[in-house]
Amino acid sequence: MEFAFDIVTVRHIIISLVIGFMLGLQRDISYYQHKRNGFAGARTFAMIALMGYLSAWLNQEIEFFVLVSFLIVGSFVLLSYIYKAFCKKLSGSTTEFTMIITYTLGLMVYYSKAQYAIMIAILLLIVLDIKGRLKHFRSFITPKDMQSTILFLAMTFIVLPLLPDRTIDPFGVFNPYETWIMVVLIAGISFMGYIAIKVLGTQRGIYLTGIFGGLVSSTAVSITLSKIYALKQDFLKNIAGAIAISFSIMYLRVLLEAFVINPALAHKLALSYLLASLFAFLFVIYLYRASSLMQHNETITINNNPLEISEALKLGLLFGVIFGSIAFFQSKMGDTGIYIVAFLSGLSDVDAITLSLSKLALEQISMEVAINGIIIATVTNSLVKLGIVWILGGKRLGGVIALYYLITLAPIIGAIFFLNRSTLMI
Repeated sequence: MEFAFDIVTVRHIIISLVIGFMLGLQRDISYYQHKRNGFAGARTFAMIALMGYLSAWLNQEIEFFVLVSFLIVGSFVLLSYIYKAFCKKLSGSTTEFTMIITYTLGLMVYYSKAQYAIMIAILLLIVLDIKGRLKHFRSFITPKDMQSTILFLAMTFIVLPLLPDRTIDPFGVFNPYETWIMVVLIAGISFMGYIAIKVLGTQRGIYLTGIFGGLVSSTAVSITLSKIYALKQDFLKNIAGAIAISFSIMYLRVLLEAFVINPALAHKLALSYLLASLFAFLFVIYLYRASSLMQHNETITINNNPLEISEALKLGLLFGVIFGSIAFFQSKMGDTGIYIVAFLSGLSDVDAITLSLSKLALEQISMEVAINGIIIATVTNSLVKLGIVWILGGKRLGGVIALYYLITLAPIIGAIFFLNRSTLMI
């Protein structure tokens, strides 16, 4: 009687064993780190995964075999939990649930879902391995931060679907649904930086402070570090570099925000803003290499969690005001009115005007006007921040930041002249 191996079946058996072995090995390592014995290790998990695969295979010939085998495995898992909880007085059920998932992954491999089973196993390994990091993370997150996270989820998945996806103002520009999308986008980006500062702190390095602080508020970074320099009159290049890198985040934020709303507009902005970012980071690298070692003990003050309800409402109101202002001024003064709104908005913020003009450029205004407005807001905001540094930090720090802006704003300002010249030639 001739017998032939099925290569696919052999491969699936090996995959099941490897998945179980790797998950069990992770559990073994975890037990070793916590100096205690585990109920199931690498070999047991490998057999559980193989049991799942074989059960699905034999279920084709023996009805309800999967159900019976699952009951057997489930009973084994239940007994292990009871033994651990009552005899060893240990808490936690991570290993037991991992056993059940391992059995299920073996089933998936048989039903031609091997790639998904491998992906899930890898994700599960990551989840199992981050326990220590999660404890570290939890120590920095306050109940108020958790409430803000819940608020963000509510803003995204509850409030957003309820908003009307149509314009509701006389000018036909204010769409509550699309406006709230912009609120969620900006709040999400800022919250990432806020959490990064909470977890990493501002004592891990002044340049990290600049990067993550720039995600939340580059203005806050410039105010705090300028005051520090004014008091100490030392570490000029370190402080200037941190301020510069926080400002550089703005260029990338503008490009990202434009891309989310209007990819075509982002494509036209890309060259000038990417060049500005490149020059900015080269300048920061120069300052970093020329700087001396600095023990950074001060903290950057972020007054508000970006996801607090008051902050979210402020963002929503700001977008509404800007949309209405653009429509009003454009109706009275044409494109010049849009540039006035861009200038006024740039005195305090670039995000709102960037998203607003990107949205309007889809239908209501020309691409060239939107680009000019975004650049005007960028330059205005940059000059305001330069003024803050110069006034609070003094001439030396202000001079370095002024040089930074001369280098980085050149390609952005040049884009206006090139764009307008091209338009006139046409």
